Amino acid sequence: MAKKEETISLIDTFSEFKELKNIDRTTMVSVLEESFRSVIAKMFGTDENYDVIVNPDKGDFEIWRNREVVADEDLTNPNMQISLSEAQKIDASYEEGEEVTDEVIFAKFGRRAILNLRQTLASKILELEKDSIYNKYIDKVGTIINAEVYQIWKKEMLLLDDEGNELLLPKTEQIPSDFYRKGETARAVVARVDNKNNNPKIILSRTSPVFLQRLFEMEVPEINDGLITIKKIARIPGERAKIAVESYDDRIDPVGACVGVKGSRIHGIVRELRNENIDVINYTSNISLFIQRALSPAKISSIRLNEEEKKAEVFLKPEEVSLAIGKGGLNIKLASMLTEYTIDVFRELDENVADEDIYLDEFRDEIDGWVIDAIKAIGIDTAKAVLNAPREMLIEKTDLEEETVDEVIRILKSEFEEGEEIEN
Repeated sequence: MAKKEETISLIDTFSEFKELKNIDRTTMVSVLEESFRSVIAKMFGTDENYDVIVNPDKGDFEIWRNREVVADEDLTNPNMQISLSEAQKIDASYEEGEEVTDEVIFAKFGRRAILNLRQTLASKILELEKDSIYNKYIDKVGTIINAEVYQIWKKEMLLLDDEGNELLLPKTEQIPSDFYRKGETARAVVARVDNKNNNPKIILSRTSPVFLQRLFEMEVPEINDGLITIKKIARIPGERAKIAVESYDDRIDPVGACVGVKGSRIHGIVRELRNENIDVINYTSNISLFIQRALSPAKISSIRLNEEEKKAEVFLKPEEVSLAIGKGGLNIKLASMLTEYTIDVFRELDENVADEDIYLDEFRDEIDGWVIDAIKAIGIDTAKAVLNAPREMLIEKTDLEEETVDEVIRILKSEFEEGEEIEN
């Protein structure tokens, strides 16, 4: 009866293996054999003299023990040795020094051994499952997947793929206006796979520039076919994005191909990204021209580059300044991200205004020294440079209070009797 119960118990374990995905037969047999050997080694101190034969299809196994025949009085290790008298009970022809191989009934090891085997197998099955998930998703990093929303928490969402594997979409990787209900399907890119302590965590992202790139590859056949290349992407998720594209075929308009007729290709992407405003521009290795295109829709008058420090001073007509900066400073921020240049915007000086300028240090009797130092720290050291810089840029880059910046502007304007009226 014990043998039957043991066999049934092990058949259940084998069936668990058969349900595993991506586990090949060789691995399955190897793990089962390793588990048997692990239990045997715990019981006898070694498994070297055992042969384990596993048949996963039938769910059965055989264990054979090899022992050396020794004189009865020399028997010291019953696991490795068998007395001559015992050996001759099996076959009268056995002599000292020969090897006896006999089958071991695992059930006779006792209930504890069987339970130990089940636990060892369960542990190895879990390890195999984790390895399988890790290997599957480490190859999917950077690709888009669809998964079902299973649970929604404050800091993250739990999703399930079509095989029931758990995926995480942290709040930080969600577009701010994302809203999902349990049971809905979410689309995201596999951002990374963490594998701490052999416990794989698949992290998804909808805010990554890679997600935007993959969406374009899906919607624009010319990108997928390699006729158009995405060179740079800058995103402020859910708000606005800029993408620079290039075609090596003069017959293809890369911007037109990405947008599509009447925006047909880009509309689907915009909807997926919760109405994120996407600017598509032509890439160029000419950095001055690239910065001009990146600041679109603003039209710049001139540009001064510092390639060593990767800084650009851009001069525009007063009416173009707000376009260059954009709502909430988004346009200039994205242009800086896209071009990898720090961009400072200035109003173009009126030619009729006298050239005289005054260094900020001369105003220390009217303006606190720490305020002047904060302005100089962003590369502006004269009165006219302050007056020609957009108020919004001064506030953001100097980290000064609005009232402080306004007071500085008022003091500097009063110094120029014929100073131009500057809108703030």
